Amino acid sequence: MSEGLHGKRAVVCGGSRGIGRAIADALADEGVSVAILGRDPKSLEETTRALNAKGVDAISVSVDLTDLDATARAAEEISVRMGDVHILINNSGGPEPGPLLKATTNTMMRVFTQHVLASHVLAQNFVPGMERLGYGRIINIVSTSVREPIHHLGVSNTVRAAMGGWSKTLSKELPPGITVNNILPGFTNTDRLTKLRDTLATNNHVSPESILAGWTAAVPEHRLAEPREIAALAVFLASPSAAYMRGTSIAVDGGRTQCI
Repeated sequence: MSEGLHGKRAVVCGGSRGIGRAIADALADEGVSVAILGRDPKSLEETTRALNAKGVDAISVSVDLTDLDATARAAEEISVRMGDVHILINNSGGPEPGPLLKATTNTMMRVFTQHVLASHVLAQNFVPGMERLGYGRIINIVSTSVREPIHHLGVSNTVRAAMGGWSKTLSKELPPGITVNNILPGFTNTDRLTKLRDTLATNNHVSPESILAGWTAAVPEHRLAEPREIAALAVFLASPSAAYMRGTSIAVDGGRTQCI
């Protein structure tokens, strides 16, 4: 334990798999009590047991982030069971690929709700407790598409950009001691990316291996990121060491994006 986080409390959305699971694990390794949110009760239960085995308090709440009333109730339940929390990790699975003009307004609204509005509801519920604690960290797991739209991810590009605007605005309003920052993962070795690879391969009548080869060829590190590498930055941003970082968006992409 090296980041000064021992004894703090965190909420991790999408905490039972992929990047969210890696962040929950990494925070638990630092002695942080963790509440994980997700839709799959079985995965949540399994992850909670694994986190408890690390010697920290861990709880889980099953919730669909597209249901804002249920999201608010989940936040209230966490506050009752854990008390005020210091850290909020906003993290949710990306939408289906496809061109933007093919997306229905219902799809656009559902994804906007799942990402932007759910994050807003959670922040509204947890920031007052952070103020009472005198310590708060909101960390959003977004995408490099905040800076450079990604081909064939029209809905995701749109909603991720909205998350960037939401968090930058919030960074100007939060009181001292409570920060908000974005992590922008590049191609990361998760089930979500595997599904995206397979979908693109099917749609383009090519092999999944060729899709993967094209991705890694565009990355100077010539590989996918591992979820633990995203989690390492999340732990730092959650720590006292990152107290003067506020309203930033940091890419963890192996150098793939072209912008500075």
